[in-house]
Amino acid sequence: MRARFLALLLVAAAAGGLLFAYRAPANQVSGPAAPPPVPVATGTVAVGAVPVQVAANGTVQPVATVAVRARVDGQIEEVAVREGADVKAGDLLFRLDTSLIRTTMQQLEANLERDRAQLAQAQADAARYASLVRTGAGARQQADQTRSQALALAATVKADEAQIAQTQVTLSYSEIRAEIDGRLGAIPLKAGNYVRAADGTVLTTITRIDPIQVQFAVPERYLPDLRAAQQAGTARVRVRIADSHEPEIEGRLVFLDSQVDATTGTITLKGEFANGDRRLWPGQYVNVTLILRDDPGTITVPVAGVQLGQTGNQVFVIGPDGAARRRKVTLVRILGDRAVVTGDLQAGQKVVTDGVQLLADGTRTVDRTAPQARP
Repeated sequence: MRARFLALLLVAAAAGGLLFAYRAPANQVSGPAAPPPVPVATGTVAVGAVPVQVAANGTVQPVATVAVRARVDGQIEEVAVREGADVKAGDLLFRLDTSLIRTTMQQLEANLERDRAQLAQAQADAARYASLVRTGAGARQQADQTRSQALALAATVKADEAQIAQTQVTLSYSEIRAEIDGRLGAIPLKAGNYVRAADGTVLTTITRIDPIQVQFAVPERYLPDLRAAQQAGTARVRVRIADSHEPEIEGRLVFLDSQVDATTGTITLKGEFANGDRRLWPGQYVNVTLILRDDPGTITVPVAGVQLGQTGNQVFVIGPDGAARRRKVTLVRILGDRAVVTGDLQAGQKVVTDGVQLLADGTRTVDRTAPQARP
């Protein structure tokens, strides 16, 4: 009986084992699940013409500044302009009292009339005595004397005329006019003040601010490129007013210094700009961008996409399958928020700009900056 019971237990155990073996696949645990894709932000690779440029700091300078001074002595009779006004060349600025000069002019004109009358009489006498000498009725000595007197009076008349011309010039100096187009500075002396030419007192200044120039300096290592750009006519200059959100102002390079400053290792340059809107003001501090040329076929990527790896600079490119692939690049320079690089990149490719610290070569990604499809 005991043996029969053990036999039944063995049959039941075998049947349970078969049942377990049959149900096991439904409960079998699978291998480790694939990790979810890493969310990243991306930027686009661009290929095209990119400017080769140098950043510098500069100071706005006027093209010309004229200090206005009196060239004759006199009392200021009229101030014909106001401080800070824009003037054109030839505009009247000051008028000096001319009473003394006009009195002198009248005296000189009277002297000229007298001397001309005496000259006419002397010339008539010289002609008469010359006629008498030819007929033998007069003395040659007397004829020579009257001729010399006429010549002396002719010289006197010329001297009178020169004095009058000089006085007319002096009279013209009583009206002080603008020598150039520009903007007036302060006018310290008003009507009623007496000025002397010998004192050299500055009545005002005229500053030409349209066009206007910006002076700046760049390291001497750019000198070969600068000379090449000047010869090719590709050099241009852009300025932005410090701490301003206004757009840049573009001008042309007009001056390259004849020598390098041995103390600083820099070379001085000047750019010239149209300034009809008066955005640039003499003495102003500005940020300068010197553009030497445009390089075609240049590869640029977002600066945030360039990472320093164990073997140098690299970017992660997102492939069509969404996997990130490491690409080695060489960083050439930074251009605003773009990096100029060389490497195996194509225009339009996506490079990771955020989330790169979670990536390895082949990591699946999801671009959170890509537009989402509407349901």
